Amino acid sequence: MRVAAVDCGTNSIRLLIADVSDHGLTDVARRMEIVRLGEGVDRTGRLSPEAIERTRKALLGYAMEIAELGVGRVRMCATSASRDAANAADFTAMVRATLGVDPEVITGDEEARLSFAGAVNGLAADQPYLVVDIGGGSTEFVVGGDEVRHAISMDIGCVRMTERHLHSDPPTPAEVAAAEQDITKAVDTALRKVSGHGTATLVGLAGSVTTVAGLALRLPGYDAERIHHARIPYDDVAKVTFDLLGSTVADRRELPVMHPGRADVIGAGALILRIIMERAGKTSVVASEHDILDGIAMSLA
Repeated sequence: MRVAAVDCGTNSIRLLIADVSDHGLTDVARRMEIVRLGEGVDRTGRLSPEAIERTRKALLGYAMEIAELGVGRVRMCATSASRDAANAADFTAMVRATLGVDPEVITGDEEARLSFAGAVNGLAADQPYLVVDIGGGSTEFVVGGDEVRHAISMDIGCVRMTERHLHSDPPTPAEVAAAEQDITKAVDTALRKVSGHGTATLVGLAGSVTTVAGLALRLPGYDAERIHHARIPYDDVAKVTFDLLGSTVADRRELPVMHPGRADVIGAGALILRIIMERAGKTSVVASEHDILDGIAMSLA
């Protein structure tokens, strides 16, 4: 069966077209566009018309590819920004008209469980896992082994923290300190509620984590195969975070693994990862290229 999974978050919209069999998923196509759907949502509580239009244009291209590749089933999940927005109905109507299906505005708990299913599929590492999915508006914390034991979603993400705290370019020490305080409070709450301190392996998902991993590995360009399941020491994460927060957006855009649309928010994403490692007492993180997209696709089987 050929399926299509679409994940629309606060910062990006992504597509996975895959063939599903008894042996798992076989990728046919993966796509990602930075559309910043959640721009300003933390402040206004609404999705802007401009953000909805950026998302529509990206989704139109996905819809054409889905039709061309003969997909049998489609599922689109919309996450943090759509949960928070007062005008989510406008977004739903746009998706229905463009893609032909309604977006499922999933709960943070469902987002966490789908992310966990995608992340641990094919992972060979000591259990139990602490899986963290650092998105644009929220971060999901999931603990489990063969199945999910505990999960929680917290409203800390790279876009939300940048808009709330990191206003200068580069951020001032006072801005970084305020972000650290906000993130630490949320991380401590999450770790307590999911029993995250007693886990064996930290697994990090999404663009902030994979970009930090690529920088730590000193890759000459973004290489998903090199990044997938790479184990990155804490010291490397801390150095990359320090360097990112000390550089301008223009300088970050020049880094070889950096997606231009992620350059203005990657400092906050790296900071979230660093603080999670510190508060959970983890000396390394395993980066995963498989995440909620894979979980969505698997749910269609």
